Amino acid sequence: MPGFELFGDEERREVNEVLETGILMRYGFDGLRKGRWKARELEQALQDKLQVKHAQLTTSGTAALSVALAILGVGAGDEVIMPTFTFVASFEAILMAGATPVLVDIDDSLTLDPAAVETAITPRTKVVMPVHMCGAMADLDPLRTICERHNLYLLEDACQAFAGTYHGQYLGTIGHAGCFSFDFVKTITCGEGGAVVTNDDDLARKADYFADHGHTHEGTDRGAEDHPFMGYNFRISELNAAVGLAQIRRIDEFLQIQRRHKSILKKALAEIPEITFRRLPDEAGDSATFLSFFLPSAEAANRTVEAFREAGIDAFWNYYENNWHYVRKWEHLKDAKTLYPLAPDVLTGLRTLKEKRFDQSDHYISRNISCLIKLSWTEDEVRARAHKMVEAVRKALAKTNT
Repeated sequence: MPGFELFGDEERREVNEVLETGILMRYGFDGLRKGRWKARELEQALQDKLQVKHAQLTTSGTAALSVALAILGVGAGDEVIMPTFTFVASFEAILMAGATPVLVDIDDSLTLDPAAVETAITPRTKVVMPVHMCGAMADLDPLRTICERHNLYLLEDACQAFAGTYHGQYLGTIGHAGCFSFDFVKTITCGEGGAVVTNDDDLARKADYFADHGHTHEGTDRGAEDHPFMGYNFRISELNAAVGLAQIRRIDEFLQIQRRHKSILKKALAEIPEITFRRLPDEAGDSATFLSFFLPSAEAANRTVEAFREAGIDAFWNYYENNWHYVRKWEHLKDAKTLYPLAPDVLTGLRTLKEKRFDQSDHYISRNISCLIKLSWTEDEVRARAHKMVEAVRKALAKTNT
């Protein structure tokens, strides 16, 4: 990760085919595009790869979340349960829908704690949204059972875990709908892009319409198409889709590289008894975009961060100090800093969030370090990195224990 590291001739060829026609829009202009429909081809490739009935491309992973919430009927008065550890887009999409984000604790999987979800359900809850953070899966069986028992939708935010699996089934295809991001730093990239996938025909139809102003896409005249309901413009361009089409053909290659590199790093760090690793509900399904591990204390984690920097080790995160991915520093959310008025019930929910403690999440995130697994490393570079990481951790632990 990310796919842009191996951007090459295949991507350029697909983009050039679009440039040769001059038709950059995914809809219309049938006679001028010379039979080239990159967005359609990428949607079919997604369906084939993920073994899912429907895929709808969007402009981004955030847009995909917005489309997914819309087709599930989420809006004013509804609550969506989401984890404390995710990217800010998760709550942004919920607020854009007019609903209230309800944040709950994560567990040692770094994803939604099913027990915390159960206690957060209210009569207003409509969706449970697990986020498959850092390439690996939430524990979907208990979450699915909770949703079935309470008649709730299960929406998978799989934006960081493309092509990962859970008990043999691709992430994003297990809930009622799933979302992916194909931005510049994801496992495969479109430059900018995303997708909603589902096995539900009605939800797929709604996603197709909603992502393009409510157009039905029937006939050959866009100006004459019906609009069964209002939508928005979340259309991906043919140029972005062309890049993704080349990248998805390489996903198995990407996963193989990531898993090999991660295995080398994890094996080296496993020699340090004070380190424990993130729990993976299905280790075989890990897309291996990150290696996430825990130090015995927050102090040890902070000292390890310092030691990594001193050793010149890059591409790692201590999310406890990060203001994009963890609730601790989401002051703009807690203080409801928006450009437009929010509904009173949403404001009430955010005020509650401002005062709420997440001790269990803090326990895990404050001790966690997540290391990006790069595709462009050589095996020698990975082994050298592993050695430097081990030495840095030992140095940090020695300082912590003195």
